[in-house]
Amino acid sequence: QLQLVESGGGLVQPGGSLRLSCAASGFTLDYYAIGWFRQAPGKEREGVSCISSSGGSTNYADSVKGRFTISRDNAKNTVYLQMDSLKPEDTGVYYCAADPGWRTTVKAMCVMTSRHDYWGQGTQVTVSS
Repeated sequence: QLQLVESGGGLVQPGGSLRLSCAASGFTLDYYAIGWFRQAPGKEREGVSCISSSGGSTNYADSVKGRFTISRDNAKNTVYLQMDSLKPEDTGVYYCAADPGWRTTVKAMCVMTSRHDYWGQGTQVTVSS
């Protein structure tokens, strides 16, 4: 069975940091572009950051540039999202998704908020004082 599992969410004060992890089981992430998406209550899901299968290309939403960093460790079958200088508007459920790297780009993946091949269950991030 193919599965993506997010972890690392939690409650953090504004200005704090969290590192999210997206781990794959049942398949390898080596050939997949990975994206992080988030959804706040009552709002549509939005692309946060995406990374190519090799890790050589990345994309960030304007709202998180300079604060978030996406990376991957293919040997560990895991993709990370380091979130620094968190703001209340970063609050939401964060999901990772995977698409074959040969048929997508990080830009295309990040602007598409659905219809990706694989999705995780999500992890809650709450930024509040």
